[in-house]
Amino acid sequence: MPIILTNDDGIDAPGLRSLRQAVKEQAIIVAPKQPHSGCGHQVTTHRPIHLDRRSETEVAVDGTPADCTRIALSYLYPKTEWVLSGINAGGNLGADVYISGTVAAVREAALHRVPGIAISHYIHRRRPIDWDLAARLAVRVLDKLMAQPLEPGAFWNVNLPHLEPDAPEPQIILCSLCTQPLPVDYQVHHQADGEYLQYVGNYGDRTRDPESDVTVCFSGNIAVTKVNL
Repeated sequence: MPIILTNDDGIDAPGLRSLRQAVKEQAIIVAPKQPHSGCGHQVTTHRPIHLDRRSETEVAVDGTPADCTRIALSYLYPKTEWVLSGINAGGNLGADVYISGTVAAVREAALHRVPGIAISHYIHRRRPIDWDLAARLAVRVLDKLMAQPLEPGAFWNVNLPHLEPDAPEPQIILCSLCTQPLPVDYQVHHQADGEYLQYVGNYGDRTRDPESDVTVCFSGNIAVTKVNL
């Protein structure tokens, strides 16, 4: 029974390679051909979806992350044991779970009663991600979460912190989703044909609930949240 790997940054994204590095068992990639960051739980029903079978363990799908899970579970590998999504370049904390294609991929798995884990990596001050470190942290998380039962209709949402070079080893902390909204700041531009708004909200300045996933991740620890449908 295979483990399916997918994401929303596209099949060639470094985060997906980092996730494959972290998975010790044989895993099969079924991931979007193109990036679909922020697409939420969008699915494709109005056109044919092309599958590019790159190898025996890698399929590029001309569709969304939720499409990838649907196709993997219904057509390619109906006996899939786990769906893992990520590692996303950017956090998926709190309200982000409703926007994120990374999270939608495992939410779709939960709808089919297949357990899933979404893993994302918070980006602090636009510093580059150390993908080898991300893979090492993901190993710790996967070893812990895949060893325990997950009730039908639930999935795990994980956010890795962006650590400073001298930071201590992060703890894995089970916490709740933050219920606060994302920053909704816009810059107004007036042009000849009307009024335009450009989003300028600062992700790091978001309001956070105490002890929520945003607080845990921003403090330098690994935030793990169980999400129920």
